[in-house]
Amino acid sequence: MNPSRLDALIREQEQVDTLDRERIEAIQLKKLNRLLAREKERGGFYRDLPGSLSSLSQLASLPFTTDEDLAHHAPAMLLTSQSEVQRVLSDATSGTTGAAKRVFYTEGDLENTVRLYMAGLGELIFPGSITMICFPFSGPFGLGELIAEAVTRLGAKPLKLGPGLSYGEYRQAMEREQPDTFVGMPVQLLSILRFCGWGSLRRALVSGDACPDSVIRGCEEILGAKLFPHYGSREMGMAGAITCPAHEGMHLREHAVIAEIIDSDGRVLPHGALGELVITTIGMEALPLIRYRTGDYTRILPAPCPCGCAAIRLDRLQRKEASGIVALDDALFSVKGLVDCRAARQDGVLDILALTLHPMDEALLFRQVRSVFPEDEIRITCSPAEASGHALYGGKRSLHPAP
Repeated sequence: MNPSRLDALIREQEQVDTLDRERIEAIQLKKLNRLLAREKERGGFYRDLPGSLSSLSQLASLPFTTDEDLAHHAPAMLLTSQSEVQRVLSDATSGTTGAAKRVFYTEGDLENTVRLYMAGLGELIFPGSITMICFPFSGPFGLGELIAEAVTRLGAKPLKLGPGLSYGEYRQAMEREQPDTFVGMPVQLLSILRFCGWGSLRRALVSGDACPDSVIRGCEEILGAKLFPHYGSREMGMAGAITCPAHEGMHLREHAVIAEIIDSDGRVLPHGALGELVITTIGMEALPLIRYRTGDYTRILPAPCPCGCAAIRLDRLQRKEASGIVALDDALFSVKGLVDCRAARQDGVLDILALTLHPMDEALLFRQVRSVFPEDEIRITCSPAEASGHALYGGKRSLHPAP
């Protein structure tokens, strides 16, 4: 088995011949101290932190950075001039109240993102491949555009479909272009496979949302191949951890990100323990963050990876507040005729809309929902999935009050 392509990327970017835990931690401490020294010198948001640390273990003594800090103090966190910023991402929407988080990226930050995408995609995309990309295309340096650039550099053809097509439009594109690989969100992939069939698809990379067991199993059964889950967030440059040929967790780009797992009291947990992921982004040029609480929950897998790469591996991640929808999806998507579903609470009732391939006994779905929410009043509506239909969620799946 070949090691993760991340191994070669880190060795190339850090100009080292071999990679082991000692070398990785030395790289991390050097970059962390360089960051602390720059922050102390410029007197910005992190000015009260020490100018250096003698060991990585001392990182746990520093305060956390929160969403509120990022919403209210992002300009003070900016480590470069505004003229060097190539892209700004904000979580502002038409319904946003209060300050929105903003994250800044330089050209170098975006190039590092493309390079990591190439390392991850290179495990399943080969020269001559055709890759359907179902993430949003939002203009220069958007997520879809960066993935397409990585696909192109790998000698493959990006099929820029985005997330908003109907099932019929996806099927037509698949029949016309014959893609062999997919890049998008996990439930989106399963929905497309169940409605459209797998056609020429053979491999898939999924990211952007939680991936319940039944969704993974459903996709892998249809494709006949293991999925490649990836993890990233805007705070770490839209790219963070990639799956290797061993398919046992996701290797973190540790030359750019230091990861900690903490409990509810903020104490650092040992490898193997489940808790909240905290990141220190020592590889970001524009907006490095120190001990940022991501709100994502996972664990660092304690054993060495069979592929031989020394970079730590993260287990699957999910947001704490998303546990309800993840458990519900896990129960419902085990029903093979389900294409998509949406859940919302309204007037004390858990309302489920299910799109199905064929007429379905609502009692079956009711039992699946009841296994997750035994005390709730449940109302289920089944509708046939149609070629003109669209995914029931435009982005991350959630369980929330109906508007």
